[in-house]
Amino acid sequence: MFTGIIQAVGRIQRLEPRGGDLRLHVETGKLDLSDVALGDSIAVNGVCLTAVELPGDGFAADVSNETLSLTSLGALESGSRVNLEKALTLQTRLGGHLVSGHVDGLGEVIERADDARSVRFRIRAPRELARYIAHKGSITVDGTSLTVNGVDGTVFELNIVPHTLQETIMDEYAPGRRVNLEVDLVARYLERLLLGDRAAEPGSGGGIDLETLARAGFKV
Repeated sequence: MFTGIIQAVGRIQRLEPRGGDLRLHVETGKLDLSDVALGDSIAVNGVCLTAVELPGDGFAADVSNETLSLTSLGALESGSRVNLEKALTLQTRLGGHLVSGHVDGLGEVIERADDARSVRFRIRAPRELARYIAHKGSITVDGTSLTVNGVDGTVFELNIVPHTLQETIMDEYAPGRRVNLEVDLVARYLERLLLGDRAAEPGSGGGIDLETLARAGFKV
């Protein structure tokens, strides 16, 4: 688990093909690795990866074809900057929100505009994720915990303050950029909970409909 508060911006040292997938070597910069052991989790652009090498200036992690196909990690190159966060502990301040590090889908930056010292972004989410994105709700973009400032269909808006631009890779975003999205964990579990006994039935993964809401006591 993570908080979505980026602890450092690292760089990809190299991508090493291994038997059809790859091993990712990351230079971690200012990220303190003194308390990291082999097998620990580190989020790279919001993707939870397991450290399998700790050479001193960074770490290496194996990335499966499944992860490469569902996230933006496959588009990284040597020198690419990445958001980094170590897994949270019981002593960690929960400054963002609960983040699993399991990417739900890829979004696309469609607009960037300056707003005084802040920058506003509009991002298009996959259609199947739109129901989880709410005005003033939480969303994770490339591992960064953010507040949704507006929603219009599958497009949501973010207002990014100078500190976040400086401490993450978001200042690199331009229209066309693909970003990892993780929706609010609570929203996903709430949807499943409202299914009740229907959750155990085959084909129940499609979400909530009007009939489900009516059974749960909502007036529809």
